[in-house]
Amino acid sequence: MVARVTVGRARVVREVRAAEPLAVAIAAPLTARAPWLTAVLDDGAARRTLARPAAVVVDGAPDEPPRAAAFLSLRRRGPRTVVSLLGQDRPPLPPGRPTARLLARDEAAAGTLAAGVLDLLGSLRGPWTLRLTGLPLGDPTARALAAALPTAVLANARSTRLVDALADLGPVERSTGQQFLEGRLPGLLAAERDRRSRAFLRAAARLHAAVGRVEVAVVTDGDRVRAGLLTLLDGADRWPWWGFGGVGAEQGAPVVSLSAPARRWPR
Repeated sequence: MVARVTVGRARVVREVRAAEPLAVAIAAPLTARAPWLTAVLDDGAARRTLARPAAVVVDGAPDEPPRAAAFLSLRRRGPRTVVSLLGQDRPPLPPGRPTARLLARDEAAAGTLAAGVLDLLGSLRGPWTLRLTGLPLGDPTARALAAALPTAVLANARSTRLVDALADLGPVERSTGQQFLEGRLPGLLAAERDRRSRAFLRAAARLHAAVGRVEVAVVTDGDRVRAGLLTLLDGADRWPWWGFGGVGAEQGAPVVSLSAPARRWPR
């Protein structure tokens, strides 16, 4: 097995869609799946960001999904390239659990994927910094990368997840329907002050509503939205994503980060 590298939005979109069966098979979070990453790539294209998307892929048998895949963002900052996981710098991410995944079917595929990421790093012009965040405990690809990079640091932190407490404020309207979402989006997004976050929330919510992956819940006072919550849905699993008003917080799951400081600085 060998890994190959693809750079550029159109090519990475194809790789994201091709890897969706693998992401489903290993129960990757919705924020590491095709609809979410497509929204991230579309948002980057709309904003003409300087970051370049890249995919490192370990192919499977012909007509089968890849054995492993990593979707990355390459951003130049002066003479340095910062390498991160695609979408992890695009708020608002749902809190409370790992939001990223280095997709790998097994340990062998994870090792090959790690080697492919290292090849990508070695091909970059000038120094680079690796910052992979939002990973689960025990990720085999992250473990292989940490073993291969002497300066790499693996760290974990306890996250905080949102709690749906809208019912404490009054009657709650809930729906997964696209029409309901469109009708309530303006009132919901008025609570988000950051313009870029509003734009991404709108695009990602619409994309997930089209595939039945988001629930909208609101408490209203006439035409005014007093409180609201967007929840990502994966079967019976409910993952509170973003909200205001009747939304609480409690301790969530550990989240892992892998960082390696700048390498190959010129003399």
